[in-house]
Amino acid sequence: MSEYYDLLGISKGATQDEVKKAYRKLAVKYHPDKNPDDDTSEQKFKEISEAYEALSNPQKREAYDRFGKDGMQGFAAGGGGPGGGHGGFSSMEDALRTFMGAFDGGAGSGGDSIFDSLFGFGGGGGGQSGSQSFRKGASKKIAVTILFEEAAKGVKKEALITKYENCNKCSGSGASSPKAIKKCTQCGGSGQVYQSRGFFSMSAVCSSCHGNGQVITERCKECQGHGRTKSKQKVTIDIPAGMDNGMTLKMTGHGDAGESGGPAGDLYVEVRVQPHDVFERHGDDILIDLPVTFHEASLGCKKELPTPLSGKIRISIPEGTQNGKTLRVRKEGFPNVHGQGKGDLLVHISVETPTNLSSKQKDLLKEFSKLETPMNHPRKRSFVDKVKVFFSNI
Repeated sequence: MSEYYDLLGISKGATQDEVKKAYRKLAVKYHPDKNPDDDTSEQKFKEISEAYEALSNPQKREAYDRFGKDGMQGFAAGGGGPGGGHGGFSSMEDALRTFMGAFDGGAGSGGDSIFDSLFGFGGGGGGQSGSQSFRKGASKKIAVTILFEEAAKGVKKEALITKYENCNKCSGSGASSPKAIKKCTQCGGSGQVYQSRGFFSMSAVCSSCHGNGQVITERCKECQGHGRTKSKQKVTIDIPAGMDNGMTLKMTGHGDAGESGGPAGDLYVEVRVQPHDVFERHGDDILIDLPVTFHEASLGCKKELPTPLSGKIRISIPEGTQNGKTLRVRKEGFPNVHGQGKGDLLVHISVETPTNLSSKQKDLLKEFSKLETPMNHPRKRSFVDKVKVFFSNI
């Protein structure tokens, strides 16, 4: 059961890194490109590739260590799991795949590899096989400015954008007529050209049709063969309620038309919300600073307030309201842009101290102060109690 290990010149307890290093060294030595027309080197290359294929896969290696080559019967060549194949390689192509896999992330990794990208084996290197090279159109970005109230309620805006559209005359084909579109004779309509070098088949984009697989014999005069024309277009932008400053809307398909019939790009609309003289936005909540007089805060009162949503509402200022207190009015804020309810209206109370008092007003306040008791000023009384200890120690 040491045949595979002997072929790579490693011990049975070799690590995966040691397995890979040993194989790489031997694979370069016996590679067919270095030994053209040498059947012995070709056979040796296949054998060491078969050994690496088995020992680089933990499941295969375990089966080989226990049962030898008989344990490999349940694995397909090049695969990592059970199948109906055999453990060896049926062709030089399989051996070359393993060689490239060792230099591109390991054998049996699956998916497209550098091997498929560079060479014409299997489905990865063949190009587009007769189909055109479709390209999505470029996306565009604009900015739209809206009012604070429009952001709260939602609004439709129109914008003028310059974009590429499919040519009306040729419907985006770039040809003067359908008969003016011919299959590319250089690549046979595949969009790829191939060159064989020994065991390798290299592919490249066809220089005649640029990968489209088709050529235009007579161009459309309207678009000069580009299939697109530039024009100005009005777009209607539906801005939902709750949009905040700096948020972006995506309008699918409103960008430039695609090339060769490809899908159109997208339009990204940055929403800019003008600041308001009265309101401030905090998330989905709206903050308003409400100044009240000394006697309104003392005795309590009712106030009418404007709101972006309801127009105006009436709120009650409780008796004895202190400066800096915030009252909350439920669901009078912004609608959540994702449809998750509404924010609140936050009313910040600013008690305004009277200024420019007349002599009579001053006399009345002095008379009022004589009637005040500590019960009228609980915060002041609490403060005095707290600072007494400092004065008592002096």
